[in-house]
Amino acid sequence: MIKAADLPDLIPVFPLPGALLLPRARLPLHIFEPRYLAMLTDCMKTEQRLIGMVQPREVPGAGAPRLHAIGCAGRLTGFSETEDGRYMITLSGVSRFRLREEVQGFQPYRRWAVDWAPFARDLGAAETDPGFDRDGFLDLLARYFQSQGLSSDWGSLKEAEAELLVNSLSMLCPFEPADKQALLEAPSLPTRRETLVTLMEIALRGGTEGERLQ
Repeated sequence: MIKAADLPDLIPVFPLPGALLLPRARLPLHIFEPRYLAMLTDCMKTEQRLIGMVQPREVPGAGAPRLHAIGCAGRLTGFSETEDGRYMITLSGVSRFRLREEVQGFQPYRRWAVDWAPFARDLGAAETDPGFDRDGFLDLLARYFQSQGLSSDWGSLKEAEAELLVNSLSMLCPFEPADKQALLEAPSLPTRRETLVTLMEIALRGGTEGERLQ
């Protein structure tokens, strides 16, 4: 387990719309752009092998792509190379962070100085959710999956720990990038679960753009 003292002040950042990584969850990624292949090569040379996942945000009239202030770093825990030089990798979520300052250099990818302190809880044990109504949640989830044409292993969902269930669904459900960011920034597991419930209820009502979480 990575300790707070082991977290570097500077990390490579991978901006990717709609990609959500949460602590203690896993995110598979397909890497093929030359700049991110270079990032992956450099990452594997470091002790902690961390990559920061951050969502871009739309700013009318802005030049370079802007980024949301909060992202989540994952440790490179698995990768395989294809015959044409691409990589399939897995990031295991370690901790969220707040962007502080972009650091310029000769690398083709972006690097940022980050602040881990606001999210020290992410490095601890799995969170619990004492108020979690699993039966009611799974009933809502079944209706949401049906509306979206999704399927799942319901046996596994019924047995999964609350954090794994809520975080995995937050990452996998086809929500808008702004909604994914709201799930990332939720301060606790119960808050994330409540946000997830709200998003599914909005989708079931046929929610419009104006109903998306801000």
